[in-house]
Amino acid sequence: MKLSDFDFHLPEDLIATRPAKPRTSARLLLATGEAICDLHVRDLVEIFRPGDRLVLNNTKVIPARLTGRRRRGEAEAKIEITLLEPAANGWRALAKPLRKLAVGETVAFSDRLSAVVADKSETDLILTFHADDFDAALAEAGAMPLPPYIAAKRAPDAQDKDDYQTVFARHSGAVAAPTASLHFDAELLEALRAKGVTFTEVTLHVGAGTFLPVKVEDVTTHKMHAEWGEVTPEAAAAINATKAAGGRVIPVGTTALRLIESAAASGRVEPFRAATDIFIYPGYRFRVTDALMTNFHLPKSTLLMLVSALMGAETVRRIYDHAVAKNYRFFSYGDASLLIPDADGRQ
Repeated sequence: MKLSDFDFHLPEDLIATRPAKPRTSARLLLATGEAICDLHVRDLVEIFRPGDRLVLNNTKVIPARLTGRRRRGEAEAKIEITLLEPAANGWRALAKPLRKLAVGETVAFSDRLSAVVADKSETDLILTFHADDFDAALAEAGAMPLPPYIAAKRAPDAQDKDDYQTVFARHSGAVAAPTASLHFDAELLEALRAKGVTFTEVTLHVGAGTFLPVKVEDVTTHKMHAEWGEVTPEAAAAINATKAAGGRVIPVGTTALRLIESAAASGRVEPFRAATDIFIYPGYRFRVTDALMTNFHLPKSTLLMLVSALMGAETVRRIYDHAVAKNYRFFSYGDASLLIPDADGRQ
């Protein structure tokens, strides 16, 4: 299985830099088995059935991009920081320029937020923060960590603090959004509840590793990054009850899917509270997932491999060819797809 098997041509102008407004007006590609249908996210009320259970990732994106100053005597240097993940004595982070920082130095980001360099490697560092209220100080000083393919086109702004956060975000810790979930608003969630669709929340703190490229030609040798997740006993029981009753379990986003599949190593979902580095590619046997709602992914990415495992590589190639031909918007702020492996998707 070669990396080139998961490549495709994507016109630059199909990369979305802002989301659709309102959220539910985004386009939705519905793939049921071999069939493809062009709809909108608001049409999910007609697609999902009573008894379906949507699994939502309730992680909350932190404003992980910071600009600060390092002072040595009379000299100052501008330092750009991107937080990556919590560490035992602070946060692991990227710094630009990394070479201008030494262990023990302080970087000031605002009157309320500063950090000391606790450790440093050739690629990143550990920052220990000082603030009376870290979350509030970070919210004030930080900017949303837009994905590289958006950040290359424009800087983050105040609008991203709403746009790049789900309406059910609860537990802080992600440095990238579970982007399929960005298409939901309160009205759509309520309409689905009224139809008899149920919801289960899980938490997977999405890390910056989600954007790392695959660098090996034999994709089976790729080593996935690890991300921390939790499936509570209540969440596990609810998902298992839906399966037992014959309902469909439909993760919203690849992060929710990877987490519940990690928690279902025994064949049924068990409570889970740990890091997962599960890598799903064609040949994987899904344990609990019946369908997936997701955005459109990068060429040669592990997420494209995941959807190929669910739908079949040839089917995904047709889906993506269709999406490009029909000018669907791609990546984090782009349009959505609902992927149902069998052909029994719409009532």
